[in-house]
Amino acid sequence: MPVRVGIPRALLYYYYFPLWKEFLERLGAEVVVSDRTTKGILTRGVQHCVDEACLPVKLAFGHVQNLVDKRVDFIFLPRMVSVAHREYICPKFLGFPDMVRQNIIGLPTVLDTAINQRKKQRDIHQFTRQVGAALGKGPIRSWLAFQRAWETHQKYMGLLEQGLLPEEAMSVLAGKEPKQTADNTDLTVAVIGHPYNIYDPFISMNLINRLRKSGARVLTADNLTEQMVNQGVKRLPKKLFWTLSRRMTGGAFNYHDQGKVDGIIHVAAFACGPDSMTGELIERFIRREGKVPFMNINLDEHTGEAGIVTRLEAFLDMVRWRRTAV
Repeated sequence: MPVRVGIPRALLYYYYFPLWKEFLERLGAEVVVSDRTTKGILTRGVQHCVDEACLPVKLAFGHVQNLVDKRVDFIFLPRMVSVAHREYICPKFLGFPDMVRQNIIGLPTVLDTAINQRKKQRDIHQFTRQVGAALGKGPIRSWLAFQRAWETHQKYMGLLEQGLLPEEAMSVLAGKEPKQTADNTDLTVAVIGHPYNIYDPFISMNLINRLRKSGARVLTADNLTEQMVNQGVKRLPKKLFWTLSRRMTGGAFNYHDQGKVDGIIHVAAFACGPDSMTGELIERFIRREGKVPFMNINLDEHTGEAGIVTRLEAFLDMVRWRRTAV
């Protein structure tokens, strides 16, 4: 009987789930994913997490607890340090496995091998070797499994760059036909934010689907190639060393400069340190140029759906009025 490895539907799930799933399954594991976010999952996360943490981390605690209830043998929580040369992931990701160990009772074995490619790309060998050893597999099989999983990841990223959203791209990888997009769209709106903020329907108040139902085509930074993101972020005088913040900023600047969108919505989590800086950079630049309507949305566990819906409707009305007035 294969070992059951749980992956929380939180944090970098929307970037790396196809990669992690393929890798673990090729090592003989059964992958178990936590349930979709509900108020109950968020509430349990808030109860187990420290008050000072940001909303995505609190939510991730709830998803880990959900996996504990599913009685998995391992929980896959790689210690994310860096995924690019001379760049970093948020420090809270680095310490997340330790926070979980100290605050959740009855936790199974945590696979928290570090991913650190700040200096050398080949440091990923250590990650694959240690995960494989934990699952009883040798280094050669582990590396071959990762190589095949990386091919799946490249296909996934290609689907995102074609305009699909993560859940849609995952469905295509699973062999399902992509859903047809609506033809009655009269606006194009860029939603800029960390993947765990904008793609989770519960904490984002179903923002993307609401925009689509209101007649807007939705684009995100993940629909751009790495080259496009880097081109956009060149406007800054210094390189951003936060990988996710660089993608957000470069994506916003690219959409703005290329005139691809009618409006930009920036989604941030309250108490997020990098967001407090990059969000300000994006807003100041776009408002100074004055070419594209901009709205900033801050989320936390107390955010009310009615307020978000009202602001969203007003924003779309303003964008449509602006188009007819020009």
